[in-house]
Amino acid sequence: MSGPGVVVAIDGPAGVGKSTVARLLAIHLGVPYLDTGAMYRALALHLLDRGIDPDDREAVAAALPTVRIELRLAPDGAAQVLLEGRAVEGRIRAPEVSTATSRAAVHPEVRARMVALQRELAARHGGVLEGRDIGTRVLPEAAHKFYFEAPAEVRAYRRLSDLRAAGRAARLDEVAREIAERDARDREREHSPLAPAEGAVVVDTSSGTPEEIVARLVERIRARSG
Repeated sequence: MSGPGVVVAIDGPAGVGKSTVARLLAIHLGVPYLDTGAMYRALALHLLDRGIDPDDREAVAAALPTVRIELRLAPDGAAQVLLEGRAVEGRIRAPEVSTATSRAAVHPEVRARMVALQRELAARHGGVLEGRDIGTRVLPEAAHKFYFEAPAEVRAYRRLSDLRAAGRAARLDEVAREIAERDARDREREHSPLAPAEGAVVVDTSSGTPEEIVARLVERIRARSG
């Protein structure tokens, strides 16, 4: 069940616990973990740093050939996203980057660039990839596809806790509004809208610890792998 051939696709909206569970699952399976959203966030940060409007499709497309976004496997097995050769994890989680990310991600040129990088990693190493369109667009042939969901209020509280743990000031009503707006953009966009992939197992993450959810996924993967 473990090894470079194992590919797991996890999709779902913000705040459902994809990153936490995906990291643990990747460790269990012995394959890389890739937060694909970090790649889009790195691009959004690049746009903001240069004063480029993420809604301006032409300007964003023109910026793509010059931005250098790379994937590097860290010692712990995670695929680290680099922007212009630098680690930017500390900056890409800011609220303004989150908003810019969902705005830039609607452009097909952006998604084409990111999808190519993500497929390359999976083909080389296998992995647990999580995002918004992994099972529907990036790896539709993946043997193991999951779609996470949880009530909006649960997701808002989780996001609020994450922001406060990172030392960022935030209010629950603001976080809930941002999540609702992002959900709408992700589900209504023309290219690769957020939706469960065909054959994906829908997982309610509103209850249970991350370890318990991982155990449920591993059981499914074992059953599918025979």
